[in-house]
Amino acid sequence: MMSFLKNTKWVLMLYFLLIGAGVAVFLYAADEWGYIHIQDNRLWVYYSVGIVLFTGIAGYIAGQRIQRPLDLLHLNMLQVAKGNLTVRLPAAEDGSFARVYEEFNTMTEALEKKMKLLQRLGEQDVIEKEIAAEAAVLEERRRMARDLHDTVSQQLFAIHMSASSLPAVLKKNPEHGEKVLSQLIEMSHIAQKQMRALIAQLRPVELEGRTLEEALERWFPDYCRQNSLKGVKDVEVYGGVSEAIEHQLFLIIQEAVANIVKHAGASMVSMSLREEEKRVVLSISDDGCGFDDLTQKQGSYGLSTMRERAEKLGGQVDIISRQGAGTTVRVNIPLFGEENGSGGPSDEHDDLEEEAAVPVK
Repeated sequence: MMSFLKNTKWVLMLYFLLIGAGVAVFLYAADEWGYIHIQDNRLWVYYSVGIVLFTGIAGYIAGQRIQRPLDLLHLNMLQVAKGNLTVRLPAAEDGSFARVYEEFNTMTEALEKKMKLLQRLGEQDVIEKEIAAEAAVLEERRRMARDLHDTVSQQLFAIHMSASSLPAVLKKNPEHGEKVLSQLIEMSHIAQKQMRALIAQLRPVELEGRTLEEALERWFPDYCRQNSLKGVKDVEVYGGVSEAIEHQLFLIIQEAVANIVKHAGASMVSMSLREEEKRVVLSISDDGCGFDDLTQKQGSYGLSTMRERAEKLGGQVDIISRQGAGTTVRVNIPLFGEENGSGGPSDEHDDLEEEAAVPVK
């Protein structure tokens, strides 16, 4: 019954029926009071039925006239809800609905234009991401080609030259031949270490599903052990570093330690990662050969990659090196906002306690 009364058409018809019944009651009262006189009482039945029937039909027609535009509006709204933004309402014959129809058409037209714009932007974004991904793959291939040429390829060439001359040297000077043989063993060992470093760089990032501290706890000792390095690690992170910063720091650490293996000739690497009140500080050092020509090294591929990663997050990379005394790579990344306030130590950790770090090629 309640749902029946909520329908405008039936409510309007009910109003008309009530009006008809009221008219019938009014005529009956007028007859009783002598204002009108109906001799045959059967006429009351005819009059009452006729009046009620007439008003009921009139109410139904009036209700239909109102209900049809509402049904059409509802049908088109359902089409829009399903994603069909091309629907438009025809011009309404009833002036009461003309403005509503016009507003509906204006709204759907605006939605259609915005959806087309969003679709174009989405398509453009997909294309740009594909181009960026292809560019990243090409750049990674170029980097690997450079690394292979500068490391393993040169070692293999030197091994080939020495191995080719070894039979003749052994015949003429066996003692010198023994030295060449020792050099071959040493060069093959170096090539093996360089290849391990390259393979490690090609492996997927091991940070997913773990915190930065957990990932370093697993990756750093294994990598040092595989490359005959003594590793010293000090990590103090209190949970105030975002996932994006952790991801970039992990990539920077991988790049830095890989450069130590490839270029430093080091036996020990030291890594310190500390989260302070307003920044996170990473320092990586080694006891390798180091270098004096910092100007030349500043544009090297390894350092430029680390600098780009740090600058994406508003940070910076500093390099400190001296020939024969190793190199230190220091990365500072600022922390902003309350979400980065982890409650870690607030003291500034600016002392250069480590004088050796990653020689970057």
